[in-house]
Amino acid sequence: MATILVLTGSPSARSRTAALARYVGDELALDGHDVAVLALRELPADALLGADTAAPAIAAAVRQVIAADAVVVATPIYKASYSGLLKVFLDLLPQSALQGKVVLPLATGGTLAHLLAIDYSLRPVLVSLGARHITTGRFVLDTHIDHTSGGPVLADEGTRECVTRTADAFRAALGEVGRVPTLATA
Repeated sequence: MATILVLTGSPSARSRTAALARYVGDELALDGHDVAVLALRELPADALLGADTAAPAIAAAVRQVIAADAVVVATPIYKASYSGLLKVFLDLLPQSALQGKVVLPLATGGTLAHLLAIDYSLRPVLVSLGARHITTGRFVLDTHIDHTSGGPVLADEGTRECVTRTADAFRAALGEVGRVPTLATA
């Protein structure tokens, strides 16, 4: 089974993005994967903004990314791009931090106008960090996430189905990690 790190890039303590990321992480854990969640908002702001990669919490977070087999990157979309918190953290990673990893981008936002933010702003950064395989991401409207009532996180059946298909594609890509093509499959 894979070691999966879920990065949540929302600065909000009551985050729909974090709720979505935990939902997906919990689903992956049910498959037997070792899933850890790293809430970037909990890292020391001074060290993040000062690019202090020697700070113990920052160094540990970077090591978590490097050690993971796969990474789920979850962010709210603000002004047609991923969060500044996520940007600051990604800037601290070594250039090859995502090399050989399967990556699943998730995004939340208040309007469908942000639908393409994953492909136009986040995906290029993930590629520049060496991601081997970036699965098709999923954008979920804020109104489809219930992060406060204690009920289902994804209250809308259609949204649950879409997120399940996205997670299934990620699972399939995880199954490809470490596979060596044979003559029959090449």
